[in-house]
Amino acid sequence: MNTDRRIASLTPCAGRCSTVFGDSVCRGCRRFNHEVIKWNTYTPEQHTAIWRRLDSQLDQILIPMLPMADIAHVEGFVLSKRVRLRPDASKGRKLYHALKLCEKNRHFTVDSGLGIHYKDVRPLWDEFERRVLALATASYDLAFLRADGISMHLLQSMEEED
Repeated sequence: MNTDRRIASLTPCAGRCSTVFGDSVCRGCRRFNHEVIKWNTYTPEQHTAIWRRLDSQLDQILIPMLPMADIAHVEGFVLSKRVRLRPDASKGRKLYHALKLCEKNRHFTVDSGLGIHYKDVRPLWDEFERRVLALATASYDLAFLRADGISMHLLQSMEEED
């Protein structure tokens, strides 16, 4: 009998999707709305590309915010709480899960390896959420500005051919 009670994490879903309310970027997992909708149709390579973008954003935000974190300790803490990580999870992803656990229960802070005081958890979490959503939204906007630019270029090229 399998005694492993970890909850499978098949998606980056954080369980508080805002795309259903019309957001272009989910406030929970920070995937683009079309990624949330089409996730189950994507190939493993597409999943990996999305995970890498999301992890890169976590690295950019959380590594500088948590300079005293002991990543080996953080990883052990996260795994001890039965959080399932992808084998290629970034340092930022591990920090994210530890901070998220501490945000839900500040008493975990001492054992987390984050190197912060329990009173700092809520302000850090709030600032993290503000920064990561801004970065994800900028990434979304840039992707669609590029797509619009390419479309405009193609339309102009087609008009010139006529």
